[in-house]
Amino acid sequence: MKIIEALKQVKDLERKADDLVSKIKNHSALSNFQTPEYPDQKKQVSEWVQAHCDVLKEIERLRLAIQRTNLGTEVSIELGGKTITKQIAAWIHRRRDLAGKQMQAWNALTDRNIQEGHSKTPSGDVVEIKIQRFYNPEERDKMMNILSGEASAIDSKLEIVNAVTDIIE
Repeated sequence: MKIIEALKQVKDLERKADDLVSKIKNHSALSNFQTPEYPDQKKQVSEWVQAHCDVLKEIERLRLAIQRTNLGTEVSIELGGKTITKQIAAWIHRRRDLAGKQMQAWNALTDRNIQEGHSKTPSGDVVEIKIQRFYNPEERDKMMNILSGEASAIDSKLEIVNAVTDIIE
């Protein structure tokens, strides 16, 4: 089974589990003047509870297989002209929030709205104002460009990987 198939099966099983909970909730008790919908409603409710338990076990099995696969499969992605190899799980974390947090740091490197030019001091002297940067603007711009495209590169690569990689049972 491929990763994408396992992911879709988990979603289907989650819907099935929710449906079973709804059936259990709606049929677990009746008032004394209501008629049961099933010949042996107690048995039916018990079967739904058991089916729900079985569905949850299958979800757990699939999720663990997906996690094993994500930790055990390395994927290479080209970013900024360099090929970077990481586990699928690491790419997922980069995609989720780490690349964005890294981009925040690079984006924080600014001139802080300091204006170069000339200004008068309180004593009337004219002084030249220059920006003193403690970072390389070219490096910042390069990194911002790389990081802004990282999410898309990860998405594209993982879509392919999910379609062709067998889960590790």
